[in-house]
Amino acid sequence: MTTELVSEPEAAIVEGPRRKRRQKLVPYLLIAPTLIFLALFFAYPMVQGLILAVYDDEAVLPVLDKPTIDGNQNGQLPQGSSVEILDRQGNLIEGEVTSDLLTELWFRVSSEDGAQGWAPETRIRVREESSDGTPLIGTVRTKLGAEADPLTDLFEVPNESSEVAAKVEPSVRVAIEDTATLEVWFQVRASGETADELGLVEGWAPSRFVQIFGDEVSGRIDRGTDGVFTTRFVEKMVEDRFFGPAWRTTLILMVLILPIQFVLATLMALVIHARVKANSLFLYIFSIPMGMSDLAVGILFFSIFTGNGLLNSVLEGVGILDDPKVFLSSDTRNWIIAAIVLAELWRATSIVMVIVVSGLQAIPDETLEAAELFGASYWKRVRYIMLPLLKPSLQVALILRTILAFQVFAVVIALGGGEIVTVLANETYRQYFELRNTNVASAYAVFILLMSLASAIFYLRAVRTQQETSGS
Repeated sequence: MTTELVSEPEAAIVEGPRRKRRQKLVPYLLIAPTLIFLALFFAYPMVQGLILAVYDDEAVLPVLDKPTIDGNQNGQLPQGSSVEILDRQGNLIEGEVTSDLLTELWFRVSSEDGAQGWAPETRIRVREESSDGTPLIGTVRTKLGAEADPLTDLFEVPNESSEVAAKVEPSVRVAIEDTATLEVWFQVRASGETADELGLVEGWAPSRFVQIFGDEVSGRIDRGTDGVFTTRFVEKMVEDRFFGPAWRTTLILMVLILPIQFVLATLMALVIHARVKANSLFLYIFSIPMGMSDLAVGILFFSIFTGNGLLNSVLEGVGILDDPKVFLSSDTRNWIIAAIVLAELWRATSIVMVIVVSGLQAIPDETLEAAELFGASYWKRVRYIMLPLLKPSLQVALILRTILAFQVFAVVIALGGGEIVTVLANETYRQYFELRNTNVASAYAVFILLMSLASAIFYLRAVRTQQETSGS
């Protein structure tokens, strides 16, 4: 028996390709969780929101040739269509009775003379019930009207279109043997503008999808069961009377906040980077607003600008005002915007400052020392060395702050109530929670998303490093 020995160089040659293959697989293994996260928590919600904004899943209602689910489709009526009610019929409900169903209750009754059959609840007056509320005994109601047939029909099945099994006299005492709950179906026909556009579309539809008016001979299609792609929700968003003011206010806040915020954040970062005495204390002080929520900051600044707030107290104390001034009201819209700007500057400047500080710390000290050795003043080092090398950090900060500016909400609600001054995020909230219009709310959300993506692409193209410019 012989044993083959593999020398160390030969083993290394065999192991080398395997190690390289494993190393090539490592990046894919690392990126897989990221792709899964993006798919589940970014791509999927974004696609669902986009679908809600451009797809109406209750746009049209098919009408059938008979009042049953398995009927053939005669045509379709759009949601909101005016219809004429031609007939009605009840069908047994299979499953749970929900609140959106228009129902009829039928009783299976038998009289002492042997007459048996089904009658609607409108023809039987319940006289006795069991302890759990089940009807046991009733009497036949008397029909009103001189020309009305005094006898009440009892049907083979709980349906007025079925065979008549017997007839009973009014006021006859009957035993209630069974009950049946029916869903009402309506035979409808298009009327008004719908008939002009689609013709006399006619068919049966369940009551849950039809709204009947008080005259009981006309109504409209309340909702459908089939969906279509549409721009109706986007158009409704654009035509919304709050869309223009919300869009303009959001842009005004961005134009006012971003430049001031970046100047302040850069100055704060330079103070920390200069390594002055107690610079760590400055970092802690500048970072305090990061620990406060949007709503808390809004309430804090509301207390400053209110009638008995800090601002009025200071102005009265130095003699500028004799009486308190109302800063936050429907007549002082500009003051509300100013308060929002100040609150956002105080709240979010520290976020930009942290990003700029991290960018400054990445600049090699040797580069700055060499510039100082060649006689560059501090401001020249800031202008010609620090700011150009800060472009990647400023790019990230710009993208982040612009996206957050599109999403500003709680501060606006706290200071303006969302009525006098409104923004895009507030209108999204209003459509979803107050008006219960998820499709228009999704249109607002998609609009904010598109504006955020557009601004990110703009910053990626406008704020570019020298390497990125030469590479393109």
